[in-house]
Amino acid sequence: MNETISKSSLGKWGQRLLAAVFLGGQVLVHLLRGKIHRRNTLEQMAAVGPDSLFIALLTAIFVGAVFTIQVAREFITFGAGNLVGGVLAVALTRELSPVLTAVIIAGRVGSAFAAEIGTMRVTEQIDALLMLKTDPVDYLVIPRVIACFLMMPVLTLLSLVTGMLGGLFISINVYNLSDTQFLDSARNFLDTWDILSAIVKGCCFGVLIAVIGCSWGLTTTGGAKGVGQSTTTAVVTALLIIFISNFFLSWLMFQGAGSALLQGF
Repeated sequence: MNETISKSSLGKWGQRLLAAVFLGGQVLVHLLRGKIHRRNTLEQMAAVGPDSLFIALLTAIFVGAVFTIQVAREFITFGAGNLVGGVLAVALTRELSPVLTAVIIAGRVGSAFAAEIGTMRVTEQIDALLMLKTDPVDYLVIPRVIACFLMMPVLTLLSLVTGMLGGLFISINVYNLSDTQFLDSARNFLDTWDILSAIVKGCCFGVLIAVIGCSWGLTTTGGAKGVGQSTTTAVVTALLIIFISNFFLSWLMFQGAGSALLQGF
């Protein structure tokens, strides 16, 4: 009995994932036609960007501080204290800032997309839009996709800067490293491609979060209980897809790129 239910749930999840892929294709086609509701897009940009800024920066500053605590002591023990800033900068730029920011946005914004659109679906507001000859993809989905696409890179870069500040604070006040040594190390280790990789990852993760959240909302059934289930499943699915896509993006971007640590000497 439980096995049958599990297979049924997995099959339904697979169907909804395919629906999300199909929705992504619809978004691309509609964007090529230039159908954008500017007012809705600006409202969603405010929800994704400024409204999420505080939690994203607060997370980043503590992540940078904790990473520095874990790394600095070991590096100083081996006489490599001049590498602390560079290691933190590379870790934040390539992985920590894009992924952790995406996790925050998936939990805060992706869940909101699924809940809002899911509620509209079960209360037949989506059907009302169709009767008014308003395409839900144009009116609801595309503004959210554009908002996440534009705001995620901005939040990622701001998280990067804030994480570096958290690491700098710990380095100066706990391990007595100079600010010049820390910042020079970061500047020597980073290159333009590292910054671009963070931006690319932010854009990709933003689109994935928006499409999954909206798709799970549009495929919601079962009233209030269904809305809750869609919201939870949308977040879990978004996190899973973020981690999987991060692996492939990192593989494509940094495979055979050489060692940033060796370049920093």
